[in-house]
Amino acid sequence: MTVPGTTSPRMPARAPSPDLSPTSAHPRALDAESFPPNGQARVLIENVRPEIDAGRYPIKRVLGDRVGIQADVFADGHDVVVAMLRYRRETESEWVEVPMHPLPNDRWEGEFKVVELGRYRYTVLGWVDHFRSWRRDFERRLPAGVDIPVNLLVGAELIEQAAARATAEDAARLRAWADKLRQGTDLDARVHLAISEELLQVMVRYPDRQHVTHYGRELAIVVDPPRARFSTWYELFPRSCAAIPGQHGTFKDCEKQLPRIAEMGFDVLYLPPIHPIGRSFRKGKNNNPTAGPTEPGSPWGIGAVEGGHKAIHPQLGTLEDFLHLIQRARELGIEVAMDIALQCSPDHPYVRDHPEWFRRRPDGTIQYAENPPKKYQDIYPFDFETDHWAPMWEELRSIFLFWIGKGVKLFRVDNPHTKAFAFWEWAITTIKRDHPEVLFLSEAFTRPKVMYALGKLGFSQSYTYFTWRNTSWELERYFTELTQTEVREIFRPNLWPNTPDILPEYLQHGGRAAFIARLILAATLGASYGMYGPAFELGERQPLAPGKEEYINSEKYEIRHWNLDHPDSLQEIITLVNQCRKSNPALQSDEHLVFHPVDNPELVCFSKQTADRSNTILVVVNLDPHHVHTGWVHLKLDQLGIHGGEQYQLHDVISHEFYLWHGARNLVRLDPHIFPAHLFQVRRYVRTERDFDYFF
Repeated sequence: MTVPGTTSPRMPARAPSPDLSPTSAHPRALDAESFPPNGQARVLIENVRPEIDAGRYPIKRVLGDRVGIQADVFADGHDVVVAMLRYRRETESEWVEVPMHPLPNDRWEGEFKVVELGRYRYTVLGWVDHFRSWRRDFERRLPAGVDIPVNLLVGAELIEQAAARATAEDAARLRAWADKLRQGTDLDARVHLAISEELLQVMVRYPDRQHVTHYGRELAIVVDPPRARFSTWYELFPRSCAAIPGQHGTFKDCEKQLPRIAEMGFDVLYLPPIHPIGRSFRKGKNNNPTAGPTEPGSPWGIGAVEGGHKAIHPQLGTLEDFLHLIQRARELGIEVAMDIALQCSPDHPYVRDHPEWFRRRPDGTIQYAENPPKKYQDIYPFDFETDHWAPMWEELRSIFLFWIGKGVKLFRVDNPHTKAFAFWEWAITTIKRDHPEVLFLSEAFTRPKVMYALGKLGFSQSYTYFTWRNTSWELERYFTELTQTEVREIFRPNLWPNTPDILPEYLQHGGRAAFIARLILAATLGASYGMYGPAFELGERQPLAPGKEEYINSEKYEIRHWNLDHPDSLQEIITLVNQCRKSNPALQSDEHLVFHPVDNPELVCFSKQTADRSNTILVVVNLDPHHVHTGWVHLKLDQLGIHGGEQYQLHDVISHEFYLWHGARNLVRLDPHIFPAHLFQVRRYVRTERDFDYFF
């Protein structure tokens, strides 16, 4: 009863009832449109991982990978929650479902295997499982004997409901079990049936999904060939392959190099642009603005009267010669990668036929490429802000499609960060839709966010800052970022100690030991690495000028003749390192990289191992190419799967020496004048019942 002039204790003063009428103008009014689509769905799904930028971009995997997905899945109250992982090929409509398993703190985990190239979709579902909730609570009541008969009736009702969802045979079994729970005379038998595993397994097959929660997004995966994860690149200028010094090499000359490259353990041969080279503003030796009449020019000045991006430089040979090179390389386990540089010389047919694709300066001339103070008068960049962008995009994509049609599967793309992001996403996505086996390597030495954005947009691999990371602190910090953060989902590093454009100071001043150290680091820190081959093999290290990271007499502007049989060649060491990569699965992935502390900053120590720990590689490198360094290595034994008191053997695959180590703390001494690194296979010590010792 409410006394006049007072307020009810259930209705505070000045708290009017909400107006729920459809015509209410009250700002807090509720109507049917404001209700959630299913107010009875009680499960929340959050923090799905991996997920890139709220599902805007796909993650990357390779064929045969098991894709692990985690999510927070929980509900109000205390009912049992079920989480389900769904996946499908993007071209298919039917989902495949995999149960997720609970981890601590409402975290769930599930996985599936990708068995076809192309794009997949995945998402997460969750719902309250009333039967399992009832079964759990029923078991809790049994010791106290509380309300057992009535709870058996509740269980019978849930089983009856499942029977309506079941197939004919299971439906009959479920109805029979429901009847036994209701009418059985033996209470113990009814209880035993209620909590039996047989009943549970049948009930799990027919859950009540009436109030299921769907995660709000379908997330994408791009599945690439295994070479996207593990590859070993060798860069070679075909025009420098002639047997006679000064003579212009051909594809046939290049083909003669293939057995040697294969024996060294490389599985990708990367060729700089093979197209006709322009004559207008052609660059001479050492980037001289004026070329002599016999100077070949830069291969990146693409296009001449002989054709453009879909033509072959006539001095290299014919299209048939190039296709024969590809076929012969494949027979030796090598894939040929083409360089695609989306730019033109002034003589390119595009300049004549599509002047609207290029930016003009106020004096009417076309804007050439610049990287101040550097000028590239022999190169015209495309204008990605032109009003005629759509037909230009179509034509640029057709360059890739043309060479794909000729059998090319790998493309190294020159300076992709200077072209529109939107173009790359469109071009790579549409190309890989029909050709999922094709891979793209991004040569983008630029800002980190730009490099990572190109990975999101579709590039399969990327050059990295490894070229300039020299100290132990720099290496650990950088590779932890690449392998232990979300970056690993979209960015696959390809490590290059040198390129035709870059001769790092470390190599200029470090001598032979510096080349070996950088080789070991590139080949073991990265599952994919490459080298500008002949120059690296022969330790080429003379710069254009002091303080410049460019080669003098650069092969970019002239034909070079390399004495690959020189006694100082690193060919034997490169071969041993690549053999180690091929025989040790731990080095074929960027996962499970662990850095181990060393008390000397001139030494860096890290390990890689397979997920099952069946293969472990431990690397120690002296980063100072001039001095002997000694240090105590502190191994993280728990991450290596080694017990603290256990003895283990280290086999150096380069020197073939063996070491026995005990515990976490061990001494290392490396003389760069002998060899600047240890590349160890780790073998655990085992004692059998017959007291026979061995390592595995």
